[in-house]
Amino acid sequence: MPDIIPPILPIFLVMAIFSMHLLMKGRHTLPQINTSSKLSIITKTGLSIKTSPVRPSAHRSATKISAMAAAVGAKSVSGHLADVKAQGKIAFIPFIVACDPDAGTTVKALKELDAAGADVVELGVPYSDPLADGPIIQAAATRALANKTTLDDVLRVVAEASPHMTAPIVLFTYFNPIMSRGLDKFCSQVKAAGAAGLLVPDIPMEETEEIRKVAITHGLELVLLTTPTTPKDRMKLIAQTSQGFVYLVSVTGVTGVRVNVEARVEGLIADLKTMSGNKSVAVGFGVSKPEHALQLKNWGADGVIVGSALVKALGESGGSEQGLKAMKELAMSIRNSI
Repeated sequence: MPDIIPPILPIFLVMAIFSMHLLMKGRHTLPQINTSSKLSIITKTGLSIKTSPVRPSAHRSATKISAMAAAVGAKSVSGHLADVKAQGKIAFIPFIVACDPDAGTTVKALKELDAAGADVVELGVPYSDPLADGPIIQAAATRALANKTTLDDVLRVVAEASPHMTAPIVLFTYFNPIMSRGLDKFCSQVKAAGAAGLLVPDIPMEETEEIRKVAITHGLELVLLTTPTTPKDRMKLIAQTSQGFVYLVSVTGVTGVRVNVEARVEGLIADLKTMSGNKSVAVGFGVSKPEHALQLKNWGADGVIVGSALVKALGESGGSEQGLKAMKELAMSIRNSI
């Protein structure tokens, strides 16, 4: 009998370990699992997995969330941005992480951003394995998850804040919380809470058809992202498919504060405006100060998206009141620059 391990065995071991990793990831994020739905997802490696029925999650908050937001009218992201463009303005689109430092502060922050002149607000669902987020937003999500934040907590924040806001809310979420809740139920509850759109950065355009169809039935617009390295033919398809606005990532990499906006962004803005027809093109990732926003305005952007700098101001200024003050001051300085 040979004393060499057959080469097929290590392969099986690697596959088993990797499969366990995929299945365990969901346990570290927002843990509401939908027992009535089995959704298949395609991972980066091309493997397909399906959820299995597990213990029922608590659904008691759904009725309460719907009741809180019953008076909320439809706030179309695309319609709102079309009005902004018709007025000759540049849209200001801030991003913050839900429930950092806590839910009550997030509600106040959303209202403050709206009062400061936000045209759309992106609200991030805390997630433990963020594909697109840099260290500042990762840290904010970690703090929120450490405080036992759930998806229902995020929906309650939206339901409490949205009736008092002019700016529509776009929920920025990775696909795992959607899969866990169930696609139809997730979209239904997000809309009932008062959000107007979704942004799911870890689903490639080719895999968005199902989520887009379900989102549309619930009155939600699905915003898609394109990057500096996206091939032009694919960029055109993304621009034509995206709803609400076209999100241009200004850098090759994750979110975070940058010193300058890359010069190639100017040409990408022009290309996307041609490709997308009349859709607004908004630029994010690395936009952190008034000078960046003004530069993008001069390059023809229809909107500027500011995330990490506002998240840092809100969550790392020594307390809720100090954070709200610092966030509002930065938001107003950016709004006033464009």
